[in-house]
Amino acid sequence: MKLVFSRPGKPTDNPYIESFIGSFRDECLNAHWFLSLEDAKEKIEIWMEEYNTFRLHSFLGDLTPEMFIKKRKQQNFLL
Repeated sequence: MKLVFSRPGKPTDNPYIESFIGSFRDECLNAHWFLSLEDAKEKIEIWMEEYNTFRLHSFLGDLTPEMFIKKRKQQNFLL
C-alpha cells in the first residue's frame, strides 16, 4: 500500500473524498459544538448513520448506500 496525497489546490484529484469532506464539514462539524470527545463521537455517529442510511447519493444513482448494496446483491443473485 502506498500513501499518495492530492496535489495542493487540486480537489479534482480525488473528487469523491473532497465532496464527502465538504459535506461532513458543512453538515456536521460546522453545525455542532462539541462539548467533549464523547459528545463529538456521538454526534458524528448520528450524522454518519443519516448519511449512509437515509441520504440519497448522486454517485450511486440517487440511492442511499444501503439501497445500493441491496440492489447490487439482488443483481448478483440473479446473474
